[in-house]
Order: sequence, then structure tokens, then C-alpha cells
Amino acid sequence: MHAGEQHGSGANDLWVVLIPLSAFALLAWGLTAYSLPWTFALPWAPSLGIELAFHIDGLSAQMLALITGIGVLVFTYACGYLAGKPRRGRVYFVLPLFMLAMMGAVSADDVILLFLFWEMTSITSFLLVGFNHEDPHARASARQALLITMGGGLAMLGGLLLLAQMAGVYTLSGIIAAAPGFMDDPRLHLAITLVLLGAFTKSAQFPFHFWLPNAMSAPTPVSAYLHSATMVKLGIYLMLRLDPAFNDLLFWEVLLVGTGAITALWASVLALRERDLKRILARSTVAALGTLTLLVGLPSPGAGLAAVAFLFAHAVYKAPLFMVAGNIDHATGTRIIDKVTGLRRYMPWSAAAALLAGLSMAGLPLAFGFVSKDLMSIAKSEADLLALLSWTLVLVNATAVAVAAVAAVRVFWGRVETPIGPVREVPWTMLAPPLFIALLGIEFEIVPHLADPLLIAAAGVVSPDLRSVEISASYDLSTLFSALGLTAGIGILLYIAWDRLHDRLHRIHWLDRYGPEATYDFLLHGLARLAAWHTRALQHGRLSGYLRLTLAALIAITVFAAWQGEGRLTVDGYWPDHAWAWLVACSVMLAGALSTLFLQDRLALLMASGLVGYGAALLFLFAGAPDLAFTQFMVETILVVVAAAVLPRFGADPYRAEGTRWGDLALAVAAGLGVIALLLHLQGFPVDSTLPEWFAGQALPAAQGHNVVNVIIVDFRALDTLGEIAVVAFSLLAALPLLRRDKGARDHAERAGNPP
Repeated sequence: MHAGEQHGSGANDLWVVLIPLSAFALLAWGLTAYSLPWTFALPWAPSLGIELAFHIDGLSAQMLALITGIGVLVFTYACGYLAGKPRRGRVYFVLPLFMLAMMGAVSADDVILLFLFWEMTSITSFLLVGFNHEDPHARASARQALLITMGGGLAMLGGLLLLAQMAGVYTLSGIIAAAPGFMDDPRLHLAITLVLLGAFTKSAQFPFHFWLPNAMSAPTPVSAYLHSATMVKLGIYLMLRLDPAFNDLLFWEVLLVGTGAITALWASVLALRERDLKRILARSTVAALGTLTLLVGLPSPGAGLAAVAFLFAHAVYKAPLFMVAGNIDHATGTRIIDKVTGLRRYMPWSAAAALLAGLSMAGLPLAFGFVSKDLMSIAKSEADLLALLSWTLVLVNATAVAVAAVAAVRVFWGRVETPIGPVREVPWTMLAPPLFIALLGIEFEIVPHLADPLLIAAAGVVSPDLRSVEISASYDLSTLFSALGLTAGIGILLYIAWDRLHDRLHRIHWLDRYGPEATYDFLLHGLARLAAWHTRALQHGRLSGYLRLTLAALIAITVFAAWQGEGRLTVDGYWPDHAWAWLVACSVMLAGALSTLFLQDRLALLMASGLVGYGAALLFLFAGAPDLAFTQFMVETILVVVAAAVLPRFGADPYRAEGTRWGDLALAVAAGLGVIALLLHLQGFPVDSTLPEWFAGQALPAAQGHNVVNVIIVDFRALDTLGEIAVVAFSLLAALPLLRRDKGARDHAERAGNPP
């Protein structure tokens, strides 16, 4: 959008806000009317022990409050941001679906149900990130997010199923309750690794962190919703949910603390390389997610309270900052921080929202971020964190201060260096949501007991050993301001040196050539090359090649079955009554097959191959399957006739090398001998008469028929019989053009006076 261009406030689309508003009102009423937890279950697959089970406790309630509460304001913002856009209806359709998927994921208790909602969030986010599908970058970013998050979701499913098998139940609550009983199970570490792969991919942990900044190609309302309060928090939610079960496990602690620290530090460094305001905020989001992962892994009881408080604070300050970045882009047509400075003169309300949210992000007094940073300090001190790790978090928090200063100070209060053209403030639908959310962050700091009930209930779920505490009573002023001063000081230095650091880091090209994102691109291009080779090798369009591959696979399967089986080759002296007919049928098929090796004329080859089909029909006839035999006779006859009619339309006979002919013969003989060996091998196994006895016993009482074969065909295998009828019908349809052509030729001959 060009600078100053407006499309109206989007007030006509505000009906879509009723969806999250209704959900939020229902949640608020439920929390006031009924005590937690809430449980609900319906049978789904009783034979497998799977139910449509939901469980809402303090942690789920906090997530639902963020999903619906932030959702109300994001939906309002979307009405203004997308006003006048022709495809905004897609967002209004997919965004509520995404919200419902998130609500289902954070309230589902059954692991299968959780997986379905989990993957639904990936699919709907793919549609939202790829909203501008004409843009190749948007399509690539949406595909990248889908591949990474859905791949992690499949790994998570495997881990959850392993945990369910160890616990004997398919619910998260049951797994957590049974966890002490399977701590010595050798499968536990594998199960935890698979589950954390799903959580790490969803919450953009290293080495899967790169998809989140690339997803900034999505419209700003989508970014503000997915990357502040919903999708990227889903992995954090799963880790918080399982933390009571595995918090005492060293493997769990090392994975979460190590991965979280690496993610937070690396994302903070990469944030200094960015110039796009949304990508800067996205990098800082990854750093915050790494910090949350680290907090979940800490063994101290206070870490649970710190994690849920920071999760809440991050949503409250990051959503308005994303919206402010969207306002800047909407008003000026760019998000590059070098091109937009001094905007407070034109966008004072957006500047106010950015300043309020920036206070919370920087962890300064008068903002809820100040409270969350205090709780984080207490959790670190309780956990006896390594000094190196503590300094890492200081650098991460200092980078957050610098990012907040860039978003709230540099863009709006910096010196105007280049004219950016006429700029106007955005409509009220784009101003009210970020201002309201940012003011909430200030309100929860001034009156913290408003947030106490929900956050304490969530913390009690994560850390059951947490003593009764109020957030407002957890301040440690003796050390807080000294730590705050150190963090703020380093952050101000980073802000002042931002351009210099950016230039230095941007010249380090190996950061782009190597690493997880470069590995992803390499694997994706390798997959494309593999698919191209596979297509050339296996889908070349030559029927002879398909037949060779099929026969080779048949031989391989036969050899493997014989090698793995316990039976033996058995040849008894039994001579069936119709053995002479079988020998005749086999002789006919053998003669037809051998003739194809020596005949050159295509019509003769066709007739010889027809002998194979007729021999097979004869074999079916004397093997007790007359219906199959007659179907084979009919299809083979029509095939030969139709093929003979169209053969003259083709050119010369295709050339076939001599070596190929004898190679095909060797392959065919090997396949035939393999089938014979397999059949003789199967004779060594005892005969299972369960099915014949069942069909014989059920034919009369269940189907009122004395002929067991007819009953099987007409009743028990009615669908298979329908398939055979369809084959006959399709054969007739294939012959119809030939019959019409023949009839047309006869009519033409009669009109010309030449009898056919």
C-alpha cells in the first residue's frame, strides 16, 4: 500500500469479531460459575480405548483466555487492516478455524485428539501464511512452515503413542499420573525425544527456528495472532503440560534448558542482522520462546510461575508491537527501519501503543513485563543456574530492550532523515486493538491481583509443589533493580550500536551459507532432484519397464518370504480329479507365452498373448470358479478384437533388441519358478479351515442359501461381485466405438450399393 492510502475502517466486517467474543464471554462465564478442572468425554473408538476427551484446568484456561481474548482484538484489527482487499473473506474464514483448532489443542486430553487439532493448526496456518499466494516468497514460506510443523507433529504422535503404551492410557492426564511407574522403561528417552521434536518445531526452537521469521510474509493480523498468543505457544503449552511428569528427569532438563538457551541466544544475535521491523520482532519472538523453553526445563517450583507469567506477558506486549508494525507498513508502504523515522508527528496513537508495549517488552517498571522478569530472576536463583547460562539470559534480555527501543523509539521518535511522503494515522479499528492490549499490560502491573487467579492456577498445574503465592508479593527489590539496571544498560548500548552491529553481522556470509536454514534448502532441493530421478526411472511410460519392475519385485518378495518363513518345500502325491484339464490350460498358456518370443508380426503376437488369457480362463473354469472364467473369456475376447481393430493405426513394429528378448525370458522364467516355489512352500503350513467352516455354517441361516459358493459371491462378497460386473460393463464400453465404426462402415457400404 502506498503512503497515506486508506481503504476505510473495515467497520462493515466487524461481525467476524462475534466469533472470538462469544468464545471469550463463554469462557469468562464458565470460570466464574464453575470451578476448575472441567472434564468431558465421549466414546470414539472404544475398542482402542480412544475417546473424545477434553480436560480444562488452570493451564488450559490461561491458554484459552489468550486465544479468545487476544483473538477479539486481532479480529478487530484484521477488519481494518484488510479493509478493501478482495480476498479478505479467506482470512475471515480460515482465521476462526485456526482459533477453534488452537482451542481444541489446548483442551484436548486424548492424545489422538490432540494430534488432530495440532495438525489442523499447521494446515490453517499454512493457508494464512500463504494468503498472498501470487508472491513466490509467501508460497515458499507457507510451505516451509507446513513441512516443519507437520513433520514435527508426526514425530510427536509417535512419542505420545509410546507414552500411552507405557502408561496404559491414551490421555495426557493419565500419562502424567502414571509417569512415576515407567521412569525405568527403555523407551522413555525415545518417546520424550519424539514429543519434544513436535514441540520444538511448533515453537520454533533451534534448529527449527528459521521458519518463524520467514512466515512474516503473512498479513500482519495473522502474524500478530499466530506468533504472539497462539501457534508458537502451542509447543510451549505441551512442554508445560508434560513438565510435572518429567521435571525430575535429567534428560528432560538438559534437552529443554540446552535447546532453550541456544535458541534464545542465537535468535538474539540474528535479530541484530535484520532491518525489517516485523522480522526484528519475529527474531525477538524466537528468543522469547527459547527463554520459555529454558524456564520449563528448570527444576525449581518457581519456574512454573515464571513460565506462565512470561508466556502471558509476551502475548500482551508482542501482539500490539506486531500491530504497530502493520500500521507503519499500512501508512508508509514499508517496514524497513532505515526508511521510517519520526513517525510520531503523523501517527501519535500508534506511537503511544508502541511505547506502552515497549515498556513491557523491556521489562521496565509500570509494565507487566517487569513482573515477569522478576519471577524469571527468582526461578533462576532457585535452580542454581550455571553462571554462563545466566549471562546468556542477560544478553537475551538486553537484546529485548534494544528491540523494544527500535520499535518504540527509533521508528517514532528518531530524526527524520528522508521524506516519506504524505502519511496519515490508521483507522480506529487498527488503533484500538494495540492500544487496548498495551494498556492491559500496564494495568496488570499496577493492579497485579487481577492476573493472580488465572496465572496462579496455571502455575499450580505446571508446578504442583508451588507454595501459595501472589505475583504481587514475589518482588525482590534488593536485587531486581540492580539486575534491571545491568540489562537496561547493555540494551541501550546495543540500541546505540545497532547499525554498526548490523553491518558487521551482515558481512558474515557463512551465517547464510551454513546452518539449519541452508540445510533445509539443500534437503528440499535434494528431494526435488530425487523426485525427478524417481520419475525418470520408474515413471518412464514404457509398459515393458513396468512389467520388468513388477516381476523383479515379485521375485524379491518371494525370496524374502521363503527366507523368513518357517515352512518348507512340500510336494505330495495328491492328483486332483481335474488335473488333466489344468495341464491342458497350463500347456495353452505356456504355448502362448513362448510364442511371443519368436513371433514378429504384431497381430500374431496379439493372438499368442490371447492364448495366455484363454488358458487362464480354462484354469479358472476347472478350478471351481466358472463366473471368473466366463468373465475372463469375455474380457479376453473383447480385448483381442479391439486391439486387432486398432493395430493398423500404429506404424511399423517396434524394434526389440535380441538381448532384451532373452533377458525378458529369463525374468519371466524366474518369476514363474518363484511363484511355484512359493506355492510349494505354502503347502508346508497347516491348513486353516476357519473361514471355510464359517462360510459353510453361515450360508443357510444368514443368507438362506444352500450353495455356499453362490452365497459368498452374492452376499458375503457382494462388493467384489459388483466389481466383476463393472469390469464386464467397462469392457462393453471399450468395444462400443468398434461396434459403432463397424455399423457405420456397413451403412456406408449399403448406401454405395456395395454389400459388406
